[in-house]
Amino acid sequence: MLTYWGIIAAGIIMRQADRWHFSPYRGRHRPNTLRAVMSLQRARLNNATPVLLLAGHWVELAGWCLIAAHAGPWGWAVAAAAGAVKFRHLQEVSHFAVHGVLTRSSRLGTVLSEAAVHVPLGFVPVPVRRQRHVREHHPNATLAGIDPNLGDLHTARLLPGVTRFRFAVALVFPLTPQGIAETVRGILANLRTSRAPVWRLAALVAVPALMGCAFGWPAAVFVYVVPRLLLYPQLAWMSLLVEHRWFDAEPVTGPPAVVEAARCLRLYPRNHLLALIARGTWLPYGDLFHYAHSAHPAVRWNYLPTLDRALGTPHFTPTGLLLGPESVARRHLAALTTSTDDTMAKAAAPARSL
Repeated sequence: MLTYWGIIAAGIIMRQADRWHFSPYRGRHRPNTLRAVMSLQRARLNNATPVLLLAGHWVELAGWCLIAAHAGPWGWAVAAAAGAVKFRHLQEVSHFAVHGVLTRSSRLGTVLSEAAVHVPLGFVPVPVRRQRHVREHHPNATLAGIDPNLGDLHTARLLPGVTRFRFAVALVFPLTPQGIAETVRGILANLRTSRAPVWRLAALVAVPALMGCAFGWPAAVFVYVVPRLLLYPQLAWMSLLVEHRWFDAEPVTGPPAVVEAARCLRLYPRNHLLALIARGTWLPYGDLFHYAHSAHPAVRWNYLPTLDRALGTPHFTPTGLLLGPESVARRHLAALTTSTDDTMAKAAAPARSL
């Protein structure tokens, strides 16, 4: 068992090369402005440490496969949770490749993301994700009929006039039968966006098959299948819910920081423990700092906390996701149950899902 934990630790250690190389705390001067951040980022972008970063995640997954294979039912549960977190981490690393800031070579970033994330997890090809995320979502966040992310929320029936029961079910939508079916349909739709869908399907199936052959069926089921179809989609869904004030964003104009302050939110602004847990699990690689990312999408995750401090807080700073009067869930529910008929008509407009 010690060997298995050693493999997990080795994967974690491999990832630290990228963290150390890009650390804003390394060097004489710490960047405290956007110009300083961008200058430091350009100087440090490279093609080597991101390889170690992605490889480290998969080495760690191999360790969790061994845990699932040899630790019995408790190992299955722990490995399933770990697999879901790893998939969230991989999703967010590839997100920065989509923005062109994972590696010095944008083409290499695309190749790495395809090989280590998009193909094995059944995502759309990177260029398709770039079109939908960078060109359709970022400039149009929270706009019904245009923002594809908002279309995902509408699929879960998060629409004006929603009942409390329907809203509660929507919060765990990926775990419902409809949500599971939507996940499967989404993977199949992702395959169809490629010019080589059969090849991508074969590669997708090969990943759990190889896990099963190398480590046994529990590894394939609990480190890949259960996380990919159930647990990872729920973590990604929770992340989506806390990106924006989806249903009551203020329509303002001005510089990016002003626009995003009106439609973004900042979760756990004062609870450092919950913020740390979120950054390590369901809001990794800068996802907790979505306001800073939305205002400056070309900045790598390493420097988003710096910009977060420089920008200040957006208009909405919830203390929790689900519980409390200042939670994200309470805000979304209030916005949906107090919407006008005009807002309801706009929200029902079709939007293409990611």
